[in-house]
Amino acid sequence: MKGPPGLEEAQRPGSDIHVFASRCTLHGLGHVFRPGGLTVRRGLWASAMLLSLAAFLYQVVEQVRYYGEFHHETVLDERESTRLTFPAVTLCNINPLRRSHLTPNDLHWAGPALLGVDPTEHTAFLRALGQLPAPPGFMPSPTFDMTQLYARAGHSLDDMLLDCRYRGEPCGPENFTAIFTRMGQCYTFNSGAGGAEPLTTSKGGAGNGLDILLDVQQEEYLPVWKPTDDTPFEVGIRVQIHSQEEPPVIDQLGFGAAPGYQTFVSCQKQQLSFLPPPWGDCSSTSMDPDFEEPSDLLGPPSPSSNPGPPYSLMGCRMACEARYVARKCGCRMMHMPGSAPVCSPQQYKDCADPALDAVVRKETCACPNPCVLTRYAKELSMVRLPSRAAARYLARKFNRSEAYIAENVLALDIFFEALNYETVDQKKAYEMSELLGDIGGQMGLFIGASLLTILEILDFLCEVFQDRVLGYFWNRRHSQRHSSTNLLQEGLTGHGTHVSHLTLGCRPPTPPCAVTKTLSASHRTCYLVTRL
Repeated sequence: MKGPPGLEEAQRPGSDIHVFASRCTLHGLGHVFRPGGLTVRRGLWASAMLLSLAAFLYQVVEQVRYYGEFHHETVLDERESTRLTFPAVTLCNINPLRRSHLTPNDLHWAGPALLGVDPTEHTAFLRALGQLPAPPGFMPSPTFDMTQLYARAGHSLDDMLLDCRYRGEPCGPENFTAIFTRMGQCYTFNSGAGGAEPLTTSKGGAGNGLDILLDVQQEEYLPVWKPTDDTPFEVGIRVQIHSQEEPPVIDQLGFGAAPGYQTFVSCQKQQLSFLPPPWGDCSSTSMDPDFEEPSDLLGPPSPSSNPGPPYSLMGCRMACEARYVARKCGCRMMHMPGSAPVCSPQQYKDCADPALDAVVRKETCACPNPCVLTRYAKELSMVRLPSRAAARYLARKFNRSEAYIAENVLALDIFFEALNYETVDQKKAYEMSELLGDIGGQMGLFIGASLLTILEILDFLCEVFQDRVLGYFWNRRHSQRHSSTNLLQEGLTGHGTHVSHLTLGCRPPTPPCAVTKTLSASHRTCYLVTRL
């Protein structure tokens, strides 16, 4: 007579597939592994379960593949602010050297390379500058420093800056920082150099930023003797608006302001953030401009041992260009970072300028974007300066003629259009949490499982391993030990009579093997007992 089904199921081991299928929360498993023979119903359930499992695995593979491609999305937003950091403003006179500050020694060293003036033309060029020719017996200096030349003969901000105001408050040359660029000596307002706190503004619109009045000093412009690659034909200044973390590249990114006009520059701040690998290609590691090994010349940015400015795209390019020029020429250009010596004028002409042009043209320096970047969108508008009504006043104020004011003076007004700013953020298109959520949803949709179901399956596999694998070896060892014990008992029982006849008195018990060796004629019995 059969017992009740519940009792029969309870008597089965935990590793039984029927017991597991009846208790598991995996949908359909109990219909497939139910007691009894193979039926059409069981076959249909098995087919449905296999199809659902295949669909689930396909969806999981697709989701994991999509996650492994590391897609990102760009989110554009506009935010309000009550106060914004005012950008750095770099100014350069288009004319790099003043004619009144050039000397015969400067012409000897820099004339052929930078100005296109041959040695036989020095006297004529000095006359064109309005200077006396070199005295008899003139001896040039044994060495020449390009940095000192541009610092001494470049336009001085003390002479160019006629008026300066920031948010209505007066400012002056002390609020500017001298910096060397490829255009010579330039000046940066609100640079934040030396740990100075950058200026901020709490209002937008004209009059709430930087207002300056500049004299471009056309009478100091060098005459065009022979056209070279760097010969300027225009008049005015170049301006670049950038963040304090980014070095100016004014020869490429600057815009022009002409004398005789007032230029209004309306700015809007843009905050960009990029993702690091593998979702993006941003970097926050500054490149060391000092060249060390050829293998590291144009590779990815290597950590700099010396503390320096934070990583920026232009800073990385300048460091890369400095490495390349230092390797090719053994020196660096004066606007480049690093500790290599500054190139001489002849090295500029023969090596440094061609090498730098080759790097820029071939785009050899592949620098990743910084992870956080601030840039400023600009809108320019201009009006004539001065008006007829103001020409006489400005001429009297600056002790110049009205014609000089019209040909040399310009005004620049830089301000924020509004205090709102744009954010452009790269975000991960598919997070790990979304991947796990999608897998969980597909798991519940196709096979009706959850994380606890997986734990149930793992627990069942442990039961199978314990009962079937470990139990097999334990039963086998137990049966071998039981067989050996029975054999020993049979051997001792069969030879018990002979032992009693040979024993004459009380003797200590003899080990089983020794008894077998003495009294048994069967060597096989002795071997088995010895194994025991």
